[in-house]
Parts: sequence; structure tokens; C-alpha cells
Amino acid sequence: MKDTKRGLETVELATEGLLAINRCRLQGKLKVWCLQFMLILKLLWPPLVYEICSTTVEAIEAKINKFTRRWLGVPPGLTDVAMYCRKAKLRLPLKSILEEYKCGKARLLLMLEDSEDPIVKTVQPTIKTGRKWKVAEAVDEAKECLKIKEVIGQTQTDRKGLGSSTAKWW
Repeated sequence: MKDTKRGLETVELATEGLLAINRCRLQGKLKVWCLQFMLILKLLWPPLVYEICSTTVEAIEAKINKFTRRWLGVPPGLTDVAMYCRKAKLRLPLKSILEEYKCGKARLLLMLEDSEDPIVKTVQPTIKTGRKWKVAEAVDEAKECLKIKEVIGQTQTDRKGLGSSTAKWW
């Protein structure tokens, strides 16, 4: 069975939801709140359950970004980094549906890898995410980065000195 139709249904659901939020007579910031706490949570479920590729999720995020920019009154040239960055001076409390999709797929892969069930461990099901992004490669890369951090150990980053803070490895 293919889940191609599920991807198209999810795109239609996103479009209908965005148009419904756009039609209501709320301020822009309240429309963004409805998007973040109602529609995105509704849209996250199908990509995690079905095999929907990352390009479909990127298309949904492009539509979400278009409406979000309109509702917040920011210029169309504002980048996604400015909207979804967690380390900038001005942080907007917005969730990227693509990042949530990637986190969910990585969480699913780790859950299947670390399963206590011997049948699941021997089968090792593959999680398909399309050609652009591979969840297994991303998880392996993250594990390697954590191992390197553990080998390097705690380093001094500012004037406080070594031992002034505790390190969390895993």
C-alpha cells in the first residue's frame, strides 16, 4: 500500500485549515496562535503515521509561512531562519512543522531501534522520508556528535572557568 494519497490529503487539510483561520475575524497574532496550537498539531499526526515524504511537509510549511508572514505583517523577504531561530536576540515562539516532522521521525526510529521486543529488534523496519532527508543518517550523525562531545569533555567557554557548571552528556 502506498501513502501518496495521504500526503495529498494532508496538503488539502493544511490549505483548508489555513483558509479557515484566515477567514475568521481575529487579529493577526491570534490567527498565528490558532495556527500554532490547533492546526499544526492536527497536521503533525499524518506525516508521523504514514510514509509522507519530506518534500510534502516542506510544501505545507511554505503555505504556512506565507500566511504567517501575512498575519504578522512582516515582509515576504524575511527568512525562515529569522522566524524559527531559537538562538537569536528576538525569538518568535513559532514551531516549524518541518523540524517537528524530523524530530518525530528520529524519535520513531530510536524507539524502534531500542525496542525490548525481539521481533522488532530483528526486523529493524525502515522509515521512509523521501530522497532529500534520510532519518537514519541524521540519527547516526547526531549520535556521533554526542560521542565526540563526550570524548572532548567539558571545555571552558567563558570567564567562569572549568568546573563552574555541570555537563550533561546524554
